[in-house]
Order: sequence, then structure tokens, then C-alpha cells
Amino acid sequence: MAALDLFGRRWSLRILWELRTGPLGFRPLQKRCDDMSSSVMRQRLTELLDARVIHQLPDSRYELTPLGQEARHALNPLARWAEHWAATIDPHGAERTDDRSADRVPQADTVGEETPEGTP
Repeated sequence: MAALDLFGRRWSLRILWELRTGPLGFRPLQKRCDDMSSSVMRQRLTELLDARVIHQLPDSRYELTPLGQEARHALNPLARWAEHWAATIDPHGAERTDDRSADRVPQADTVGEETPEGTP
């Protein structure tokens, strides 16, 4: 249940989501998270660091740890369901695009499984 408590906190999953493509510094990560307050950002980063799902690089950027990558893979089915749900409640929303829509969720459900593009 500790994982549900951690990931159920506002912004925790968003931070994991934004780190899925690679390391980010504090300010770029904050921008990607809709400019959340610095104090909340620091608190969530500390919690995620303590949980060992992210770590801080020597250059101060944050990235997912292997545990964080596993969590990301575990969340892929939820992300796909969310896309289906959004299309169901707003069928025309699927036609709209934004800067995040080009970065699709990989179809692999488990760690180590390959996506259709041939990458893990």
C-alpha cells in the first residue's frame, strides 16, 4: 500500500511521466508539470528520491532509476486506458493534438518486453 500512497500524491505520477524520456533539471521538470510550485516540486522529488524511483545525477538533473522504469512500465496499461477513456468521453478530442500527443505510450505491458518499434 505504500506505493499507492506515494503515487496517489498529487504530481508524483506526473513527475514520473515527464521523466520517462530522460533526465530533466528542476526548472525544465517544473515547466513540464504545468509550473507547479517549487515547494511542492521539492517535496515530491524528495519523496520519490527516498522511495528510490528517481535519483539525482551529478549535474543535478533527475532521472528514473530501474525501479522507476519498472513503475513506468507498470503504468503503461493505465495510460492506454486513459487514452481510450478520453476518446470515449470526447470522441473529437482524439483529432486534437498538442505537444505531448506525438510521444505515444509504448505498447509493452511489462519490463523487458519489446514495443512494436523493436525497442524495450
